[in-house]
Amino acid sequence: MSRLYIRSTCPYSSANGRENLFLSRQMYCSEAILVVLNNVLGGGLKDFQAIALAAPFAAEVDRNGCLCGALAGALLAVGLFLGSSNPVGHRKSVHVASGMLMKRFKLRFGASCCRILSKKDQGNSVPVFDRCAQQTAEAAAMAASTILKHRPELKKDVDFDYLNARDSVVSGFFKNTLRRTGCRI
Repeated sequence: MSRLYIRSTCPYSSANGRENLFLSRQMYCSEAILVVLNNVLGGGLKDFQAIALAAPFAAEVDRNGCLCGALAGALLAVGLFLGSSNPVGHRKSVHVASGMLMKRFKLRFGASCCRILSKKDQGNSVPVFDRCAQQTAEAAAMAASTILKHRPELKKDVDFDYLNARDSVVSGFFKNTLRRTGCRI
């Protein structure tokens, strides 16, 4: 299985900003997704803010409440970009988009619970951490697709320098999503 990468210019990464945040275990799945999508789509959060928002969804929710951190990070990103300063007026669209994202994730991976997704299956030769890396990359791509479907105007503001500076599966998924929506890369 090929390695899946989520990279950032976050000060917690290596000196050149190219250390893999998830696989090097500098960030958990939810944190890495929110940091990357915030940077690529111009969400307006500083890296430390994105990390702080997503931190509770990485380990503690998984241990206590049974939600995949990658899915939680993807849902946070959807809320960041589809919510507004008038949340009452936009709750329905955010709920619909979030529900569709959850359905896609569950269809792809069979569950939304970290305990189920990371359970050591008999006969599954893919290590748990590698499965988590795949779920993290694909959840980020699903979130990007969902966000751009509802906010196509964000395509013109995509930070291509950030995307192109990273050799990552997330950026590859994101670039393919942009191409499918007619954006030139």
